[in-house]
Amino acid sequence: MKKILLIATGGTIASRHTEKGLSPQISGKELLGYIPEAKDFSRIDVIQPFSLDSTNVHYRQWLILAGLIREHYESYDGFVICHGTDTMAYTAAALSYLVQHSNKPIVITGAQRPIDLPDTDARTNLTDSVRFAADDRSHDVCIVFGGMVIAGTRAKKERTKSYDAFSSINYPPIAVIQDRRIIFYIDDKGQNKAPIRFYDRINSKVFLYRMIPGSDGNILDTLMDRYDALIIESFGVGGIPDYGDDSFREAIRKWTTAGKEVVMATQVPNEGSDMSVYEVGHAVKNAYNIPESYDMTLEAVIAKTMWILGETQDRAEFRKLFYTSVNHDLLFIPDV
Repeated sequence: MKKILLIATGGTIASRHTEKGLSPQISGKELLGYIPEAKDFSRIDVIQPFSLDSTNVHYRQWLILAGLIREHYESYDGFVICHGTDTMAYTAAALSYLVQHSNKPIVITGAQRPIDLPDTDARTNLTDSVRFAADDRSHDVCIVFGGMVIAGTRAKKERTKSYDAFSSINYPPIAVIQDRRIIFYIDDKGQNKAPIRFYDRINSKVFLYRMIPGSDGNILDTLMDRYDALIIESFGVGGIPDYGDDSFREAIRKWTTAGKEVVMATQVPNEGSDMSVYEVGHAVKNAYNIPESYDMTLEAVIAKTMWILGETQDRAEFRKLFYTSVNHDLLFIPDV
């Protein structure tokens, strides 16, 4: 019987109604009481490093979670993290970079409704997550939610209320869980022979700028002193507008000349970027040699940029790591 560590962090799954709205109040041990079936196929211990609405979870909590997994890695066969849904995709992406090549599953789950309600997805999601964590074929960081297993770098929350809240972006689901059975679509355990590697640094000085028609590129100048990297959410496959003042190109020139990173991403969730398609992207890419997201999710791009900057400030090394596939985050890998 597999030994699983449940890491409770709060979120809707552990919330109760209060006068001020839902608030995480149910402990990890209480959560286990709602899934007695899990005892049939696993032995579960519980720790609770914090209890937060996931809106309040950021890079400090990511480092805490990665540290706990590192501390307990040799003692357990798998890990299940109960987490709020709103920033779950960010946490899953971040842990994918902080804990790489894990031969054991690190499963993140949660719910759209609290576990103590009669009508809830929480009990199914949590039971499915423990079941997946106890399976011999499972490995690496993933989200288990709504009967679907999604690679930690490929998840995006696309619905605010429905039980099928998460989608797998630009990559197929790892597996589905139906009628207590796990059906794997991607069964690749053991193909990556690299040893597990833990990281304990993140540079959170990353700014995401979402472009809108008529944006003024001069606004980017005001951010340079506070941030080490700029991610631009552009339109379509990627491009920089020229409204006659060349403000965006000049801002990118200043950032890159100062040794800071500029990464191009897209506002469109599916199919990714390709700045070489249109003149508005091609010219900028050639002039400043800036990396782009291609088929990565925005959550992965943000977390990956923070992780890389925690490791290096060298631009060539940044590009090399950015275009190195981690936990299925990137299918298209350009020559660098």
